[in-house]
Amino acid sequence: MTERLNALAIALENEMKEKKFYLENADRTKHPLGKAMFQQIATEEDEHYQRLKELHEKWEKQQKWPDSLPLRVKDTVVKNVLNGMLKKVSEMPMGDDDDLKAIRTAIKFEARGAEFYARLRDNSTAPKEKAFFNLLADIEHEHYVSLKDTEEYLTDPASWFQKQEKSGLDGA
Repeated sequence: MTERLNALAIALENEMKEKKFYLENADRTKHPLGKAMFQQIATEEDEHYQRLKELHEKWEKQQKWPDSLPLRVKDTVVKNVLNGMLKKVSEMPMGDDDDLKAIRTAIKFEARGAEFYARLRDNSTAPKEKAFFNLLADIEHEHYVSLKDTEEYLTDPASWFQKQEKSGLDGA
């Protein structure tokens, strides 16, 4: 149990660092997609932090997985941010090197987060605990996928748009 409580403390620290990173980059970037993506993920990371903090406090106090903790975390809507920008793609400026660097750093954060929560899930035998960490792993993975999509948009908007529209080169 001590090992998992320590892992939760690490998760709390990571969620706070990531939120700060996303907010700083939302303020820094001039790119509408980057700004919206960073703001949305910061909001979601803050919610994860709040749930993990509540869990950590109750678990530490009760010395067991809490029975009364609402083990629900809002689903991610980060994919909607990217899809919402599809309509405005022709108005979008190109991303700059700082935007791309921030996106690539965020991709690494989210990949590590998904792996971390998956490890907590896999090391758990309690169904509620397993389900909670699985949900967090899935959300971090969704952030990862959306950020990879954003990276593709910033590096090659024409190809990204073509993929999103699922158009073919044969005129069909």
